[in-house]
Amino acid sequence: MIKDILKNLEASSTLRINEISKDLESEGKEVFRFGFGQSPFKIPEDVVDELKNNAFRNKYLPMQGLPELREVIAKYTSYKKNYNYKADNILIGPGTKELMFLLQILFDGEVLLPTPSWVSYEPQATLGRNKLHWVETNRENNWFPTSNDIEKVISSKKKQNYLLFLNSPNNPSGQICKNLDEISKIVKKYNILVLSDEIYSELYFDDNYKSISNYCPENTIISTGLSKWCGAGGWRLGHFVIPNELTSLKNSLKVLASETFSSVSAPIQYAAITAYENDHTDYIKKSRKILKLVGEYVYNNLKSNKILINKPQGGFYLMPEFLNMKFKNSQEMCSSLLNDTGVVLLPGSDFGFSKDKLITRLSFTDFNGKEFMNNLPEKGQLDNNLVDKFAPKIVEGTKRLKAWVEST
Repeated sequence: MIKDILKNLEASSTLRINEISKDLESEGKEVFRFGFGQSPFKIPEDVVDELKNNAFRNKYLPMQGLPELREVIAKYTSYKKNYNYKADNILIGPGTKELMFLLQILFDGEVLLPTPSWVSYEPQATLGRNKLHWVETNRENNWFPTSNDIEKVISSKKKQNYLLFLNSPNNPSGQICKNLDEISKIVKKYNILVLSDEIYSELYFDDNYKSISNYCPENTIISTGLSKWCGAGGWRLGHFVIPNELTSLKNSLKVLASETFSSVSAPIQYAAITAYENDHTDYIKKSRKILKLVGEYVYNNLKSNKILINKPQGGFYLMPEFLNMKFKNSQEMCSSLLNDTGVVLLPGSDFGFSKDKLITRLSFTDFNGKEFMNNLPEKGQLDNNLVDKFAPKIVEGTKRLKAWVEST
């Protein structure tokens, strides 16, 4: 029974650690918020102005979303993906988390999660009462599965329905999936449904972002929204892009939407038109430059013979693995680190790793993004003096973490 399942579930670790950090700060403790992943940048002013201009709107909107917004998103996505999406392919929700949950409730089959995966995929699969398979990955392949890794899990049950989650750039690893073509062949072979979580796609540090939808669009639901690239996490607006081949699934999701969130806030949907219609290239490029600079600063200062870590490729996460430490599990290690230094990390066990693997997630967003962006040089090479000046908590937190590892 669903009520029995709920008794064993805990609150989302990412939201929980944010509240713990706030409580510690209110008690006067210095905290370095490397645990919670939230954009450090302010929402573009034209988008905020549009929200103000539409604050008077108090009518319910269509359950699939505001038609004008869906039209703008379809054009934006078609341009980005080089594929012909229409407004009817778009489903608007109160954040992608809610839409993913509805998908997991609706889906009848087995869920494939690469290790590591975002913290909410697993509990949502449990609530949807779908059997879950963790698919092993490795550091050398950017923490994404190979086609062989996937096929090992599914080959014995070829007629089963499967839902594969791919998140690139990845939370928690900060890595890009580089073998999409290979994975797409397995997707087509077994007719796997793919949820491509692309919430960090605009924050890829290079310009040639590729999606699994570029290889198998007919099998892929694209999931994204405003929270990361637009700094609007608290606005709770996300969307699915659902191909024509999955129209029946889309219609069922609309029914579930009508019985849960009804429709997304009207003023926010109207403001979101401006987010996707106006040109925010400069804002996005500056965001990428700053995140790349800060992420590489942390990476270069932490990598050592005691810390294994991949260079960040997008988003705002790193995934350090600590070697030769005395702790029994990653949760114990993170608790000790917080008590000793004030540095907050999330344990790798929250993302699908075994508890004894001393791996963690680090978010490098504890800085004033507005101030940093306003002082970013228009030309020339960026250097770490900018990090020293505009991200002092990143600098100090990294220093404390490094010293703690060396002394523990």
